[in-house]
Amino acid sequence: MLACSLYNWADMSPDTELPPAAIDPEQLGPLLVAWQRRSGRQDLPWQRDRSAYRVWVSEIMLQQTQVSTVIGYFERFMARFPTVSALGEAPIDEVLHLWTGLGYYARARNLHRAARQICERFGGEFPRHFADVAALPGIGRSTAGAILALAYDERQPILDGNVKRVLGRLFAIEGNAAQRAVEQRLWALADACTPAQDVAIYTQAIMDLGATVCSRRNPACVVCPVTTQCLARAAARQHEIPSPKPRAARKARPARACWWLLPIDTAGRVLLERRPERGIWGGLWCPLQFDTPTAAESYARQRFAVEPAALETLGTIDHAFTHFDLSITPLLLRDVAADDRVMEPSGVLWYNPQDGAMRIGLPAPAKQLLDDLLGQTFELSRNAPYG
Repeated sequence: MLACSLYNWADMSPDTELPPAAIDPEQLGPLLVAWQRRSGRQDLPWQRDRSAYRVWVSEIMLQQTQVSTVIGYFERFMARFPTVSALGEAPIDEVLHLWTGLGYYARARNLHRAARQICERFGGEFPRHFADVAALPGIGRSTAGAILALAYDERQPILDGNVKRVLGRLFAIEGNAAQRAVEQRLWALADACTPAQDVAIYTQAIMDLGATVCSRRNPACVVCPVTTQCLARAAARQHEIPSPKPRAARKARPARACWWLLPIDTAGRVLLERRPERGIWGGLWCPLQFDTPTAAESYARQRFAVEPAALETLGTIDHAFTHFDLSITPLLLRDVAADDRVMEPSGVLWYNPQDGAMRIGLPAPAKQLLDDLLGQTFELSRNAPYG
């Protein structure tokens, strides 16, 4: 008989035995392995020629990014950086160049830092021990487990957002997964459900199930391989579990504004500056940014001896970040005096988009703006999410 009662696991101590459910955790592995072989995704680029390095890069790219968006980026990244050593030895600008448009650029910086650590500490070979993997920049407990499970078939539980949702619904876990007690219960379940064999297949299966069937909104319960064992569905609460974070009082999104100065010389080069490592677009190259138009005009007067009338105001670019909206007003300054310096000591760069050797990381709005202004066709998709 199907158990339909819901359990408030957040109130249970970590050493409390798991309550009875509609499915024994040990039964989940074989069910999902069979489903994966029948219906799961099996021909993604990182599933071919599978290695710890390829799995690692894909897992980082897939954080907060859809598979359909990642595929093209992954293939270009692998073509340029086929090994950990190739990534670690590359300049950060080239890494960020291939990340342009994918967003959340700290992921790329962490990949680069981790690759260098692997080269220095492990001779360019991706480490095999969990503690070594989890200690790398940008890799936490779940990502480390996923890499080792998918690459080496090592029994390691994982608990990414998709897995939290699957297990939370299947075993009807009340509370939000961000709560420590709830997360502990989820980790206990993740470990109990992970089989001793076919670990790589099971790991891919539970991630795929959450991504394609047990989705956050409108889960496709009728095609779920464990729908008859799901406690949340039995209680018609699959749309309520997992519980969302408590909503704070809604506040208007902060709105900010800035002005981008774009001096372009007679050779078609544009003056850019590198953003600080911390903050938005960290480490990327960006048009000269000012908080007021007056500050931009003052810089143009001092640097290029031109008056404000020489500046052309272009259409505003509206860009949404996670926590605020940014309004960017580009100010174009054409045909400034040619400057033979390519890299200046102050962290600015005369950039020629038509020079294929100059591979740098650009925020997506800046890439799009330069594309439109200079008529340069970039290899990355215009439809990539702005970051």
